[in-house]
Amino acid sequence: MSYKQLKAFILLLVCLYIVESEAQLQVGFYQSSCGLAELIVKQEVRIGFIKDKGVAAGLVRLHFHDCFVRGCDGSVLIDSTPSNTAEKDAPPNNPSLRGFEVIDNAKSRLEAICKGVVSCADILAFAARDSIEITGGLGYDVPAGRRDGRVSVASEALSNLPPPTFDVNQLTKMFATKGLTQEEMVTLSGAHTLGRSHCTSFINRLYNFNSNSSQDPTLDTTYAAQLRQKCPQNSNANLVVPMDPSSPAFTDVGYYKGVLANRGLLTSDQTLLTSPQTQFQVVQNVQNPFLWRNKFAAAMVKMGKIGVLTGNAGEVRANCRVINS
Repeated sequence: MSYKQLKAFILLLVCLYIVESEAQLQVGFYQSSCGLAELIVKQEVRIGFIKDKGVAAGLVRLHFHDCFVRGCDGSVLIDSTPSNTAEKDAPPNNPSLRGFEVIDNAKSRLEAICKGVVSCADILAFAARDSIEITGGLGYDVPAGRRDGRVSVASEALSNLPPPTFDVNQLTKMFATKGLTQEEMVTLSGAHTLGRSHCTSFINRLYNFNSNSSQDPTLDTTYAAQLRQKCPQNSNANLVVPMDPSSPAFTDVGYYKGVLANRGLLTSDQTLLTSPQTQFQVVQNVQNPFLWRNKFAAAMVKMGKIGVLTGNAGEVRANCRVINS
């Protein structure tokens, strides 16, 4: 079997696995076993959002980082132990991930009324949907029935999450390994309209970029100057800036407008203009925000089905931070 045939076979297996998993997830999964499940999660998202509007971006990112490592199994929520460094403490996740307290609070309330019923993975999927909705995006039905995984390893986060330095081809290939198309990659990149990024994720674009330029030439010079004011050359790991300065707390197409203006913050954002296909999608999203909102909702549902555990696989954790003994 040639390399291309092997690659196609692996992709087919991924797609078949997703299709099989989809058949076991259901909208309204907890209707009879814990009818208040989705409402309680929505309430906790709202409480968290009132305290800190950035928590919505955090919960969407948590869901993405969960699904891309071992599938959507809640493994990103597990704490490290003396004998194991978990996903949440891998460099792509620590210190940037946030929103864990919202999941903890929802889980505590659900355990009080429906002990051992609602999985952490489903709580996270609901919370991501509610975060999109509360920031002005389209709400959507979340098929549920995920079970929680029992393994969380930092090294797997490093190898499965796309770094901010990836180009369009690398992004396309990585998303394809998860059963997602290039168009869905561009659509899901729009989540960067929410939240913030650490200076360390793009500092390479501002100073000593290469032998010919002190800054990345694909970055708008005025924007670069503004970023240098906020991110000194020796920025520490805690300095952050908005991903989309125009509307950091709203799910809209401001992100794509920024990319078109050469104000994509990360290399992995601005690279969307380097391919005719992805550039067309960026322009289309700017011209038709409602279309993007619909595509984004559909892509979130599909992403939420990656590698899920269902039936008797995995477990329903009593505490989202700790596997059951």
